Amino acid sequence: MNWESLLSLKRFGDTNKRLRKEQDDLRLGFEVDYDRIVFSNAFRSLQDKTQVIPFSKTDFVHTRLTHSLEVSVVGRSIGRMAGRAILEKHPHLEASLGYQAKDFGAITAAASLAHDIGNPPFGHSGEKAIGHFFKSGGGAIYKSKLTSEQYQDLCDFEGNANGLKILAESRQGTKGGLRLSYATLGAFVKYPKASLPIKPTSHVADKKYGYFQAQKDFFSEVAEELSLVKNGKVLRHPLTFLVEAADDICYTIIDFEDGINLGWISEDYALEYLINLVRDQIDSKKYSKLAFKPQRLSYLRALAINSLIQDAVQIFIKNEPAILEGDFEFSLMDKSKYKAQIEDIINLSVKNIYQSKEVIQKEVIGHRAISLLLNCYTGASVRSFEGKANIHDNLILSLVPEGTPMVGETLYETLLNSSCFVASLSDGKALSIAKDIGG
Repeated sequence: MNWESLLSLKRFGDTNKRLRKEQDDLRLGFEVDYDRIVFSNAFRSLQDKTQVIPFSKTDFVHTRLTHSLEVSVVGRSIGRMAGRAILEKHPHLEASLGYQAKDFGAITAAASLAHDIGNPPFGHSGEKAIGHFFKSGGGAIYKSKLTSEQYQDLCDFEGNANGLKILAESRQGTKGGLRLSYATLGAFVKYPKASLPIKPTSHVADKKYGYFQAQKDFFSEVAEELSLVKNGKVLRHPLTFLVEAADDICYTIIDFEDGINLGWISEDYALEYLINLVRDQIDSKKYSKLAFKPQRLSYLRALAINSLIQDAVQIFIKNEPAILEGDFEFSLMDKSKYKAQIEDIINLSVKNIYQSKEVIQKEVIGHRAISLLLNCYTGASVRSFEGKANIHDNLILSLVPEGTPMVGETLYETLLNSSCFVASLSDGKALSIAKDIGG
């Protein structure tokens, strides 16, 4: 991999090469990516999608929207800091090509902003519900009619792959989706592989998959443009490590903070854990003057995030040669000097938040809603695809927002479109529709 290719400004449909030195710094191409994501309908729907706690009625618990915004802010800082160091190591990028540290920050921020855009309602339990429908539920009847790769896409439905579909899929009137730069799309794809073959390795990029069969050809084009292909294997874009670190930092600290604010984690216990993470940075006099819990949490959160940002950048720059060769197999936070403290915080969050009775009960409700919706919409879409739609099917499909693809050119596309439509719904909308059409 080489940085000139990795920072490609190319967009879908381009016939001429976009040069960084010819960019308008007041409207930089990578910053346009960020703007297009913000104004997309898919991003707006994140305001009512679960981060950790479904259907929370409190005003301080994070949704996917607030989480994504915070990850983008952290991503921008990490990207700029890493970019400055990269330009020092590779001065020709700035001197000859015009790249600046803020370019790295803009790419990382845009990819970070979009990192959850493909997640279904009800968090990761939503992914599992879609997969279960095709493995063991009503969708299992389609197995014999699909290729192994197509069926695996559905059985192991992946929000990351759906995110790429949302960002890049051509629709009538919108060729190339949001038409983001290939650099941003490359940084967005955490797992540059298909759902099959399943070959678990120790490399963090092989943990899941990152694109559906429907986007395979386009992703191959992006990978070639970015110089990600080595010996027939597609490598992870280096800036993806920074996007992943920004997400890891935010969910570690912010989910923990949500648990504290909800009273699920005692303040004294929580403050002890955070202090262990930032002990060397605390201004004791300043901290002693903070009278209220929100003030204390805010101060420690800021210190913790800053410490983890600095650490992530150092790890990235130290391992940049191995990352460019595709030989760095870990997430940046796996190599953090604060790993023990991070694990303590995550373990407490798992016990007191992720596995809490309230969260599990609401995930059960979400699972039932998604199963009902999939049964309804896949059935109507498939019968329409086969030319066998009845009056009820036509009524159901007429309720789908205008311009949303449902019936595809193949059975696979039809099932994938139906699944992705259900995945696009917010928590509240999914529950409301499920009640209306299924009781």
